[in-house]
Amino acid sequence: MIFIAVRFPVRPDLADQWLDLVADFTRATRAEPGNLFFDWSRGIEDPNVFTLLEGFADEEAGAAHVASAHFAAGLAAMAGAVAATPEIINVRTDRSGWGPMAELAPAGA
Repeated sequence: MIFIAVRFPVRPDLADQWLDLVADFTRATRAEPGNLFFDWSRGIEDPNVFTLLEGFADEEAGAAHVASAHFAAGLAAMAGAVAATPEIINVRTDRSGWGPMAELAPAGA
């Protein structure tokens, strides 16, 4: 699996519209055959920063994502809304998705 985390610093005047701005990109990416997850969160300490966690089945799925028309359209839409260059972590792992957390389970389980 390829695991990617990206932090997007968004212009304050556009932060409340960010999820709408990336909605088509998000829908199209989630529909890709090799996409495992594509989830946005908004910063608590800084609500102008959005974090994207994404997973792709393998390198081919990641390459297909980057080569897609919706990827190019998504970048074009985001370019006018980011306040600075986003930061990224991109790693390959033997996992095939999320696994259980060893340190925590529901009480009584």
